[in-house]
Amino acid sequence: MNGPRRCIVIPAIKKNAVIPDQLVKRLAGVTLIQRAIDTARSVAEAADIVVVTDSQEIALVCERNGVRHHYNASLRFTSLDIVRELRGVLEELAATYPYLVIYRASCPLLTGHDIDDAFARFRNEGADVLVTVKSIRQRVWEKRDGSLDAILADEGPEDGPDGGADGGPDEGTDEGADAGATTGAASPHRPSAGRSSGSREVYVESKALVMLRASALAPGATPRVMPYFLNDRAIEINSYQDWWLCEKLLERRHIVFVVAGYPAIGMGHVFRALMLAHEISDHKITFLCTRDSELAVKNIAARDYRTYIQQTDDPGPGLAPGLAQDVLRLAPDLVVNDILDTGADYMLRLKAAGVRTVNFEDEGPGAAHADLVVNALYEDRHDDPRLLYGHRYFCLRDEFIAGERNEFRPQPKRVLVTFGGTDHSDFTRRTLDVIEPLCRQRGIAISIVAGPGYAHREAMQAHVESLGRAGGQNPPLVEFTHATNVMSRKMEGADIAICSAGRTVYELAHMRVPAIVMAHHEREARHTFARARNGFAYLGVMHPFREEALRRAFARMLDEDFRRALHQRMQRLDFTRNKAGVVARIGALLAPAQGGAAPRRPSYIDELPFGPDFDLRSALIEQSPSVEDTVAAPDSPSFTGSPDSPLSGAPVASGTPHGPHGDSA
Repeated sequence: MNGPRRCIVIPAIKKNAVIPDQLVKRLAGVTLIQRAIDTARSVAEAADIVVVTDSQEIALVCERNGVRHHYNASLRFTSLDIVRELRGVLEELAATYPYLVIYRASCPLLTGHDIDDAFARFRNEGADVLVTVKSIRQRVWEKRDGSLDAILADEGPEDGPDGGADGGPDEGTDEGADAGATTGAASPHRPSAGRSSGSREVYVESKALVMLRASALAPGATPRVMPYFLNDRAIEINSYQDWWLCEKLLERRHIVFVVAGYPAIGMGHVFRALMLAHEISDHKITFLCTRDSELAVKNIAARDYRTYIQQTDDPGPGLAPGLAQDVLRLAPDLVVNDILDTGADYMLRLKAAGVRTVNFEDEGPGAAHADLVVNALYEDRHDDPRLLYGHRYFCLRDEFIAGERNEFRPQPKRVLVTFGGTDHSDFTRRTLDVIEPLCRQRGIAISIVAGPGYAHREAMQAHVESLGRAGGQNPPLVEFTHATNVMSRKMEGADIAICSAGRTVYELAHMRVPAIVMAHHEREARHTFARARNGFAYLGVMHPFREEALRRAFARMLDEDFRRALHQRMQRLDFTRNKAGVVARIGALLAPAQGGAAPRRPSYIDELPFGPDFDLRSALIEQSPSVEDTVAAPDSPSFTGSPDSPLSGAPVASGTPHGPHGDSA
């Protein structure tokens, strides 16, 4: 709060409210006037805050908060010019303060960071007045002689569906000039892109902030006004719909998925975390991948989630405080760990910080400290309500729920071979070599699906092509697919499958595809769902790989009666409602306890994720199709300051700001 003296003026005129008693009505648990005072107090001393009001109730709130107030029961704003409406109060304060900040409670998403950032830019720019504005993408029309004419209708190369009718950026993006800069303003020396030099650029004012130098109030002054773009948090409460939207955003929390995905453990953790993240729309989602999980980073960031990779070294073996430090720098409200077994040190660090935790497939010492543990792949029974074990908690992706389940065919026509996201032991190639002769004899097609981390892709592709040339079938007997996003389509029409003992077995059971299951290692062998009672022929851990055992099992699977029995056992299984139940249990951890306080802090704004002193090199993985080549450094233009800092760009055409006359707060 050091620096030049400034006074924050909060207009709180009850007569101008658009919702009855909106200033003293609770929004996400806090009244609008109290929220505004709290925000002002975060950047100014109480003695430097003045509330202008016509309400005795609001005056009492000010007294109890120790802030000054100017009470006048007859106050009423009749215009949109807030400076003119407050001129008497402002001139009085200008005798003491060189800077005046008008902050309106009708913009409850505004933060103290916004006020400080806008003030710093205002002073650095040397302007006399700062006005918060919004960048929107709309065409604006005016009515002339009964007909509509487009305002600023000159179309240039950036106009149209891609660039917007105005050639400006989409709202909520950070394209264009830096936040708060005036470089986006039109001038005779720099016309807007795609417009003639005589075109105007029209901004839409936000009611959030107005900043003035005291000298700007002098009679006859011609102040220079600068814009400050505040897109993401510029929502003004002018209706019940605005109120509802602000409340949803204020109640939004930050969920961090901590995931691991690399060849040794596969990509199942990544795919499950992505599936759950897709189901959560009310909260902010961030992914943090463990140090070795570069494969996971590429897959997650390519889906446009904000994605980081662990930067802090672990001081010892296991998931110790190094990972915990990076997680806590993201300031989460809830952490979802999908990294297999966790250590007690790691979990206790999160717990001490007041962070709620959900762990998947965790049987390590850290599981005892989690708020919820979901181990769907293990069928153990537990009385502890924190522990959700068994196939009832397996979350099925939507593509399978909409998929067409297979009817039984006496004569099999297609075999599916798939061994997860990595298959570092190359079970895929070994399985193909065993079953291909039998399938060729019977005319059974083989569909091979390898995951994104399959390291033998080129060799397999060449092998499949050589089999096609040798067999001479048209279409070829063997089909190879790498990294499909529609696995359910590959399971549709399959009569038999051969796979590992991971999550795929649940998807096969849902799609009613009897399968031969081989475990990669002892941990997979503990996934006991893939047994004959559920429609599977289980071969155990396949190290060393036993060709003859697979050959016998496949020959038996070709038997109609055996396969029919397995198919019938799958028909009693249903996973369609599991995901909704698990997501509900996760969401319940973010809800305040009965009669308790709300979660710790709002997450509608992204803070600088690892603090101002953290080296962000290689930390932020940009969400773009070419994710492998986009790792942003602190000085990169793709990451400047706070990720969700006020945004600016080419302004757009707009008419007069809508809404009621006067200040609604």
